[in-house]
Formats: sequence, C-alpha cells, structure tokens
Amino acid sequence: MPIPATHPLVHMFQIRTLNTLHQPSENELGLCDRLLGPDNFPRSLWIMSLRANVLYHLHDFSAAEQQFENILKIDPCRIDDIDVYSNILYVTENRLTLSKLAHDFLALDKDRPEVCCLVGNYYSLRAEHEKAIRYFRRATQLDRTYLSAWTLMGHEYVEMKNSHAAIEAYRRAVDVNRKDYRAWYGLGQAYELLNMHQYALHYYQHATALRPYDVRLWQAQGASYHEMGRLREAIECLKRALLGADANEIAITLKLAKLHDELEEHPDAAAYHRRVIDVSRAMSKPVAEYARSALYVARYHCLWGGGDLQLAKNCLEEVAPSNSEDADQAAELLKRVRSVLARKEAGELQDEDIEVKQEMSVEG
Repeated sequence: MPIPATHPLVHMFQIRTLNTLHQPSENELGLCDRLLGPDNFPRSLWIMSLRANVLYHLHDFSAAEQQFENILKIDPCRIDDIDVYSNILYVTENRLTLSKLAHDFLALDKDRPEVCCLVGNYYSLRAEHEKAIRYFRRATQLDRTYLSAWTLMGHEYVEMKNSHAAIEAYRRAVDVNRKDYRAWYGLGQAYELLNMHQYALHYYQHATALRPYDVRLWQAQGASYHEMGRLREAIECLKRALLGADANEIAITLKLAKLHDELEEHPDAAAYHRRVIDVSRAMSKPVAEYARSALYVARYHCLWGGGDLQLAKNCLEEVAPSNSEDADQAAELLKRVRSVLARKEAGELQDEDIEVKQEMSVEG
C-alpha cells in the first residue's frame, strides 16, 4: 500500500532531496515547521538541522545561524552539519564564533571530515589559504566523496590565483555530483582567471541550468559575454539577473546602463540611470553616489535627443552643489541649460532642436 503524500516520511524525503540539490523553497521551510510541531517531532535534532539547511540555501543566514545555535544548546557535541554552520559563520564573517567552534570540535574529533571543513573555513576567513587547503585536503582524504571539501579547496586555490589546481579540485567535485552548481560555477571562475572566457561561459551555463534563478550566475554569464565583446548577449543575461535581484539593486542596473551606452543606445542607458537615481533617492543615499547617473540623464536630454531640459535642469541642480567629483561638469552644463531655457521662454529660439544642441555642444 503506497504511503500517502501527506505522510511525514514523504515530507522528510522531499526536504532532504531539495536540500541536496540546493533548491529548497519557502514550501520546504513550511514543511519543516509542520514536522517540528507538537503533533510530530518537536525535539528532533535531525529535522531542526534540515530546517537550518533550508534557511541556509534560502540565504537567510541570520535565521539559519539561530537554528544551529539552538541545536548546539541541546547537543553541544553534535558534529553532523557542523560544516554547513561553519559556512554560514564564514559568510557572515563571525570570526569569534567560528574560532570557538574550530577549537572545540577539533578537540572533540579531529578525524571527522565535517570538522576538517570547519577548521578549513576558520583559516580561510583568516586569509591563511595554505592552512585552509591543508584541512580541506584532509577532509577529502577521510571521505573522497565529500563534495563541499573539494569545492572549498577550489575556492582557496582561486584566492591564491592557482587556476590549474582550482580546476582540478572543481573537476573532482563535479565527478562526485554533477548536479551541484557550485563546482560548475567554480570552474567558470577558474577559467576566467586564465582569460579563457569561452570555457568560463560554458561552465557558467551548466551552473545556471542547475540553478536558473541565481542572480550571481546570470551576472557571471553577462561578464563573460562582455569580455568576449558580445554585448547584446551580456545585456540579456543581466536583465535576467535583474529579475531575481533585490528591488533596490543598483550595481546590475549600472552595468546595463554601461552596456547600452557602449552600444550607443542612449535612451535605454538613460532609462537605467533614471532607475539608479530613483532607487538612490528612495534609499536616501548621498548625491555623490548617484551623481554620474544624474549627469548622464542630463546629457542625454541635452545632447542625445532626450529633449526634456527641465528634467536635465533638475538633475544638474542636485549634482552641481554636491561634493561629488562630477560637480564642476554639472555646474558648467547647468549654466548652459538655464541659458537655453531662458532663451526658449523669451521666444528667441528659431529651430529649437538644432540651437539647443549647438548651445550644449561646447560642453559635450
């Protein structure tokens, strides 16, 4: 008789499988909470650990760290998944807690691969890459199928600019599990170091196929296309990245603006710069941080056919009195915009478009 879909074992299998594939969602988090409810397994450390892994893959590092802390309060000697906890502490740069964990668990059992990975992360955070590699290699000697150690060893070799050793480590990780996007992504990074962008792109595409909503992977593809001079493809990749990015994302938007400018597609570039301005204002950022975007929008409307001189004036009036390095250029252009607007109001312009461009061309 088949097990019903609502059975706890089915839920456990689903959560475990999606964690292994690095693809859990809020749905799996809800299943964990249900399994930890009073009617199921409220004190199960294994399910608590599943929940911590789900939070880790969802990049909710604060909540994941709290979950691991709760687990260690109940069982301070629990080694299972301690390597994942160390990854979280590494990402959040919690050096003090990572140092204490490394000391305590090394004394507890120095021959567990998870402990070696924990100590490797500790040394990596201290930028002692050779020591980190030593412990990651020790972890792979204890367990040749230990995927995380191969991947993290590759990361360390990338940090040391040893591309060939990094490629070998990442290839071993791929041999262990071809469904793990991190190893494919690492191979892409290693080939980027060698300026072999076609190879890098190939591996980034593998990684993206496994994790299609990861912003970093689309950005990496975009960077490879850019290096290869394929700007149109780079733009499409960055647009995909922007779809999954935070609503206040600026860096990707600026890259898109730059690419459109390189293609001399000034209306599109100006639109992305407008987005940068709007987000920066909404976040109350200082003018200096978006001055170049404001100056670009002003130039577009003055020189490249935008035609909205009032908007250009508004942008320049923000930048000109600021402490940004573009303030002097903005002040000079603002004088010309005001002059054109004054002549326009007085009815002195005959062919407006031509005379505006002539007026601005000295500055441009």
